[in-house]
Amino acid sequence: MTIQTQVSTAQPVERVHLAAAYRLIAEFGMDDSIFTHISAKAPASEGKDAFLINPYGLRFDEVTASNLVTVDLDGNILRDDYGQGINKAGFTIHSAVHMARPDVHCVLHTHTVAGVAISSTEEGLLPLNQWSLEFYDRIAFHDYEGIALNLEERERLIADLGSKMIMILRNHGLMTCGTSVGDAFKAMYNFERACQAQLAIMASGMKPRFVPHELAEFTAGQGEAWAAKHEASGKPDPEWEAYLRLAKKRCPDFDS
Repeated sequence: MTIQTQVSTAQPVERVHLAAAYRLIAEFGMDDSIFTHISAKAPASEGKDAFLINPYGLRFDEVTASNLVTVDLDGNILRDDYGQGINKAGFTIHSAVHMARPDVHCVLHTHTVAGVAISSTEEGLLPLNQWSLEFYDRIAFHDYEGIALNLEERERLIADLGSKMIMILRNHGLMTCGTSVGDAFKAMYNFERACQAQLAIMASGMKPRFVPHELAEFTAGQGEAWAAKHEASGKPDPEWEAYLRLAKKRCPDFDS
């Protein structure tokens, strides 16, 4: 028996999935007041090269499919049913990625305690366990430049990101990119847990046991191969479908 994901079809799927990600980030305690952002490509009907982002002033647990703001790459608001505009710092970071990386559908940025802590270390994420190996040698780094209000920072951020999908914003937080909202969310969920596990290991006082390079690279490749095979199948992602069901159960209005 297959458990069906029952979400509203009144709003475009791009809006529904992005609103679900906002609610799930709040559900798992990865939000930061009204700050940080998740963005995704807008439906084609809402504007060429436009993306969706949260309205300024709402908590993540207040975001719905209909109140997401549509903005173009120049910062022009194309749709804003909430009427409060967007956070300029969020626009700087997210527009940079959407402008330079057409392969990226969704960009997710967090300021969690664990993520900020790891971003504030010289080493970053270490190859200590299966969660962290997903990101082995696949993390880009961008140095802190203050609150991201300077649009000129976009060029440096994109140069640092390169072709990677995962980034540590030093002294700031974490960022994941995905070819779908689900991919970006799942990566962040695992990235966050890997950071939490590393901090727990460091706090234990016990000697860390590092995974050797060859095994770490092999494990990271296994994950990529599985993801590519599943994407090629054209079937719905069962893990993201499970998260959508959770979002609907805990936050039944997110898709409104």
